[in-house]
Amino acid sequence: MTKQMPITLNGAGKGELRLQFAALCWRRKKGKLQVLLVTSRGRRRWIVPKGWPMEGKTPPDCALVEAWEEAGVQGKAAAQPVGSYSYTKAGPQGPLPCLAMLYPVKVKALAKHYPERGQRQRQWCSRKKAARLVDNADLAGLIRDFEPEAPAEERSPSA
Repeated sequence: MTKQMPITLNGAGKGELRLQFAALCWRRKKGKLQVLLVTSRGRRRWIVPKGWPMEGKTPPDCALVEAWEEAGVQGKAAAQPVGSYSYTKAGPQGPLPCLAMLYPVKVKALAKHYPERGQRQRQWCSRKKAARLVDNADLAGLIRDFEPEAPAEERSPSA
């Protein structure tokens, strides 16, 4: 992990804000959009895969690595995030404010064996159910409003 310089927000005092990259893993099953959630390791809450910046990797690549490690996702990350959400991560020196950039990841396959398999559960659900299961209101809104771009054959021709 590379050392990240603190990001400060106006009016936020001397607190530090850390940046993470998150994966909104999705698929269509029988025409219905589904989102993949995983449990956190500590309190077993439903979350999306996320992690710290990695040396030599772009933000979407970082999100894809986290999706693989935490959920066994094999897929493709979008180049642009759908949004961001803030949360407080419990750290050894106390609470750590974080901002997560959320990248859509179209899931092609789920591996049976992946690095954090024994530490987490994973679950496919509708956007509505996923939004109910996650604790973070901003993340819930991003999930609820998420609509991946239609495949080329479904898009209307431009005028």
